[in-house]
Formats: sequence, structure tokens, C-alpha cells
Amino acid sequence: MLVFRGVPERATTSTVLTIGNFDGVHRGHRALLAELTAKARELALPATVLTFEPHPRELFAPDQAPARLASLRDKIELLAEAGVDRVHVCRFTRKLAALTAEQFIERILVRGLSVRHLIIGDDFRFGKGRSGDFALLQQAGHEHRFVVEAMHTVDFGGVRVSSSAVRAALASGNIEQAEALLGRAFVIAGRVMDGKKLGRTIGFPTANIQVRRKRLPLSGVYAVSVSGIGPQPIPGAANIGVRPTVEAGLKPVLEVHLLDFDRDIYGLHVDVNFLHKLRDEAKFDSLDALKAQIARDVADVRAYFNTRSKPMASMTRSET
Repeated sequence: MLVFRGVPERATTSTVLTIGNFDGVHRGHRALLAELTAKARELALPATVLTFEPHPRELFAPDQAPARLASLRDKIELLAEAGVDRVHVCRFTRKLAALTAEQFIERILVRGLSVRHLIIGDDFRFGKGRSGDFALLQQAGHEHRFVVEAMHTVDFGGVRVSSSAVRAALASGNIEQAEALLGRAFVIAGRVMDGKKLGRTIGFPTANIQVRRKRLPLSGVYAVSVSGIGPQPIPGAANIGVRPTVEAGLKPVLEVHLLDFDRDIYGLHVDVNFLHKLRDEAKFDSLDALKAQIARDVADVRAYFNTRSKPMASMTRSET
């Protein structure tokens, strides 16, 4: 898959295109991408995604912007797995936001990407003041000779699949519901970094995963599996939050105690797959109290995996 920063002034090839943020690349996104790639193969054109960085709400209302479900790197990997041929990552700026819907169509869709077939979500809006809609795109398609197709929303288990629904499930601790909407386990990927090694002093060494995001869609203690260390995911107990017992005012951190594992994995880039929530993060009066709770958490994680008929099945991205 080819990844481009921005959109060229003039396209060198026509495209089958979809547009969106694709945060999390959930079941609804993948249904749309399946339509995209099928149409692209039919027309012998590249299946192309136009996405934006940062999220528009991160520009205009950063304090109210939703927590991301995936980093840009993770999103690009998931789009590649869905069969996308090209991704244009367009920097979202106030200048871009000021384009009228007509300017957006002319400069980006027609000149920059030479769209032949456009597939969009049924709630897609664009242009200054979000004035552009499906009807305007259809009108432009007649003028510029491209087809516009609306992809209707996808329901799963009676729930409309959306990034907002996934965030709500994660925030409420319903990890299983989030997994159902995503079609895979919720994942946070990052590099294993050197930490303060406090876990070793209390008998529970942890892998400290680098988290670049300022806001996270979940917090607490979880049963997880970690991919990227060996041929099979390794079960563990993860704490994600600000570690209130250790130090106040910290940025979010992700720590994982891997069960029955003792190897140096510093520097590895791993995927932490969240499978089940055990409890909320809590502050304890002493390190001894924290140690006792971690022991209970690890026992709960062992019990969780013992109840799964196939504890390591369908946990890695490559299997989705």
C-alpha cells in the first residue's frame, strides 16, 4: 500500500475513493472498505482512502475531542490489511476547513484525486460549515463524470456500529461489546520502554508500553494478551491509567505483567489486546496493599484465561 502526505495538485491516475477519519477501522468501516476494494478491482483502479490528521475536533475543540481508538500508524496498518491500495493523509488545518464544499470537490476530488467512483458514509458532511452533503456530491458527479454511492450504517447485535459506540463501550468497561463492534480485540500498540522497575521490587515485574496519546478511551485493570514477542500472544494483567498509588499528576501509562514470563523485551514494538476488564484503577494506602491487590488481579487473570476454551484465538491483527 502507498501512503501519501496530502493531495497532489493534479492526479496522475483516476481513483475509486472513500473519505473519512476511520478511527478504529471497526466493522462498519470494513464493510465500506470491502465495497471500495470490490469496485476498485472491477474498474481496475486503485482503492484509495482520503483521511485527515489531526481529527477536525482536535483542531477546533481540543478539550472536547474524542479519545482516539487508534494511532495514525495503527490506522494505516489496518487500512492496508483491508486491501486499500493508497492512503492520502491530508493535514487538517484552518485553511483546509475554510474551503467551501464546491472548492473541496474541485480541488481535491476532481483535480487532486481524479475520482471516478466515490463511496461515502450516509452521514458524510464536508466543506466550510459542513455545507456539503450527498446531494451536492451527486450533482457534482453528474458534472464531472464520477459516480457517488452511499454506504449505509452497519448494525451489529442491534447496535449501530460507530467509533462513538466503541468509545462508549470501552469507557463503560464493556470490553466484549467493544470487541464485537470492532470485529477484533481493542489494541494499543507501542514500544516497550525502560521504566522505574517498581513492579520488580514488589514481585510483579511489568513491561512499560510507550503511550503517545494524551487521552485514552479506557482506564483500569484488564486481562490482556500481548502480541509481537513470540509466535503466540502472551497473557497478562494490564493497568492503564495514572498510577495514583505511586505518584500524582502523571500522564497515562500502560503497564503489563506477563504471566509466567521473564525475558528482556525492551525496545520491542508490541500490541496489547484488551480482552476483559477486572476493575477500575484505585489508590491504595501503601505499597503492601497495592501488592496484595495485584496478586488478586493476577489470580483473576489466570482464572479468566482458564475459562476460555481457546484463550489465544483471534487476538492478533493478522487474524482479523
